[in-house]
Amino acid sequence: MTISYQDAVAEITGPGQRYETHQIDVDGITYTAFKGAPAHLRELFDLTSLYGDAEFLVYEDERYTFTETHANGAAVAAALVNRYGIRKGDRVAIAMRNYPEWVMTYIGALSAGAVVVSMNAWWTPDEMAYGLKDSGTTLLVADAERVERSRKAAAELGIRTIGVRLGEGETPEGVDRWDDVVEPGAAYERVDIEPDDDATILYTSGTTGHPKGAVSTHRAIVQALMGFGCKSSIDSLRRPEEAAGRTGAPVFILIVPLFHVTGNVPVLLGAMASGLKLVIMHKWDPGRALELIERERVTQFVGVPTQSWDMLEHPDFDKFDTSSLAFVGGGGAPAPPQLVNRVAGSFKAAKPNIGYGMTETNAYGPGNSGTDYETHPTSTGRSTPILEVEIRDADASAVPVGELGEIWMKGPNLIRGYWNNSEATAETIVEGWLRTGDLGRMDDEGFVYIEDRAKDMILRGGENVYCAEVEAAVYEHPSVYEAAVFGVPHERLGEEVALALVPREGHALTAEELQSFLAERIAPFKVPSKVITFTEPLPRNPAGKILKRDLRDQVVDQA
Repeated sequence: MTISYQDAVAEITGPGQRYETHQIDVDGITYTAFKGAPAHLRELFDLTSLYGDAEFLVYEDERYTFTETHANGAAVAAALVNRYGIRKGDRVAIAMRNYPEWVMTYIGALSAGAVVVSMNAWWTPDEMAYGLKDSGTTLLVADAERVERSRKAAAELGIRTIGVRLGEGETPEGVDRWDDVVEPGAAYERVDIEPDDDATILYTSGTTGHPKGAVSTHRAIVQALMGFGCKSSIDSLRRPEEAAGRTGAPVFILIVPLFHVTGNVPVLLGAMASGLKLVIMHKWDPGRALELIERERVTQFVGVPTQSWDMLEHPDFDKFDTSSLAFVGGGGAPAPPQLVNRVAGSFKAAKPNIGYGMTETNAYGPGNSGTDYETHPTSTGRSTPILEVEIRDADASAVPVGELGEIWMKGPNLIRGYWNNSEATAETIVEGWLRTGDLGRMDDEGFVYIEDRAKDMILRGGENVYCAEVEAAVYEHPSVYEAAVFGVPHERLGEEVALALVPREGHALTAEELQSFLAERIAPFKVPSKVITFTEPLPRNPAGKILKRDLRDQVVDQA
């Protein structure tokens, strides 16, 4: 018989259990936290190195055991400390596609006490320059493409660079080759790391034209990581029949960027913590993903809904053996109910799942999977043992069950704030509670439903696009008089970026010209795919604010 969610939580988190919880105090705020969590990420790395010769990373034809991966991570730490003088708290930026070296640099930098700055690999040279300068990066580790994009900024800021997979040819000035500086077996002096020391900075698109650096501590990441394991244990206890018949150890496939919190915490660290194999994709390609799922017997497919859709829509989907898959889903954007139903009906054993996490929560939040997801396909799931969720009104007071309000979350997994941005931190984190900016409701079973976004933001295929940032770039064009950016529905991406434009009098400006102009200033996924030109001023309310909802409705009606 299936036990209740509350009874399963009580059993999994009770005294003496792996996920036992207790109360902790962080900067005067009381949180519920996992008692047996590692104190910091280096302790986690030390523990997972004990998996030894078990296979960990698979990238194309390359394979690395846990021993080999951690040995390379230690060699990176030795290079950072001994060669580059990296000290505790220094920022080390990683800018590359999903390579094994990303993982090894992450392990090494954090083990040395440095703060990892995860650079968005889509960023233009100007965006990279901002991230490097804002974070105060001391050293950059980058692949060939990102080395090229960062040369000007790195030179101006005096940032040394370690180049990864540079290929043949001359090494750019100020760049050292990975193979020349990362020496297996090299030793370094370890520093003390505390749970509340800064660990990572992940940049989120900014509402004022610049991204914000979300800073997580070692404690926050480790608590979020254990939260995912706890939720899995709760589900297994409640519905053991959903795990029946599965054989072999779980295998993760990495289909999202490591610079995204989803790829970083639940996928990379989740696989590492459990001693599982992680199959790395160089970039997303549904056909290649199907090949790897069959070849490596992948069980866990965690990405954004767009990727599940792409895989199901692939013309050769039925030609591949996907029977190993146990879960298909992820987060980053709401999944349409029809996708949930297709996932449930298209795989031999796989169940759909989704999670409501943010960069600010280290991807951890209410989750929905299996039968619960099939019966509540529009919900992102229920809260978790260490995370409190409330729906509040404009006065920050909790609203009755079922009523709409802003979603607030509190837990030890939250970021400590935004890098060098106390104003944004104060606006977002209030007495230990995170204001998500999302509007939603909660039913009497505790299921959370996201209804809308309070923030002026577009979710395009799991990527956050802030309208103000794109508008700021649009207004740099001399022929633009008035502009408004908004999201419109898209079957595969969830939303796509649309732009309503009024050119200056006497100026002609085509959509293609503007898109080319923007491509040099902002990442490709932010460039509007729909550009609608108006000859009259854009509609505004009495306060002068552009009526984006009206514009959106016009575009949808014309589609």
